Amino acid sequence: MFEIPEWAFEFHGHKCPFMPLGYRLGAFALKAMGLERSKDHDFWVISEMGVRHPQGCLIDGLQAATGCTYGKGMMRRLHYGKYGAIIFHPQKTAMRIVIKPEYIDTIHHNAAEFFNYRQKGLQPSQISEEVADRAIRPILEASDEEMFTIQNLPDLKVQKLLGSWQRAKCDKCGEYVFELYVRIKDGQDLCIPCLEKDWEPYNEPPIKIITG
Repeated sequence: MFEIPEWAFEFHGHKCPFMPLGYRLGAFALKAMGLERSKDHDFWVISEMGVRHPQGCLIDGLQAATGCTYGKGMMRRLHYGKYGAIIFHPQKTAMRIVIKPEYIDTIHHNAAEFFNYRQKGLQPSQISEEVADRAIRPILEASDEEMFTIQNLPDLKVQKLLGSWQRAKCDKCGEYVFELYVRIKDGQDLCIPCLEKDWEPYNEPPIKIITG
């Protein structure tokens, strides 16, 4: 049976089926690509998940298993609302790992009791550990072959965009701002909050995905 470290549940904050599923996806991706858990900035995980759906817990499992975290800039979300992730290493072929649709159906069948409580409005931490464990156990007992499919993406490239260590003090509030976020108005270096309504948000991601 697959084992998930207790610290991963503590990091996530509660027991539920989808954090373990994300952990297994991440662990399988590492095995498929011959990688070890990232300590620094070795490779990227590009999650196809989105927001505003309960399966987002999967992303915490991905971060825990792979070491590719948002804080290190090695995780990105595509907002497709799909059960898949792309793993890109600069020296290897990129892979897309997808949870099989029939296995998603199996999870919802096995975890029906857990999901019924969620649909009634209970938070995961309010659901008994026994119910959560019954929902999680089948995920730990399943084989990789039951759960995942692999797609090689030989044409996918990822370009790391330059960051900066430079910072400046906002001329209005006096707080430090990294230079990517400094906005100049009337000759002053200003942070975004001090610009009030006159600012354009900085939306450039830490990486750029190139296909074709």
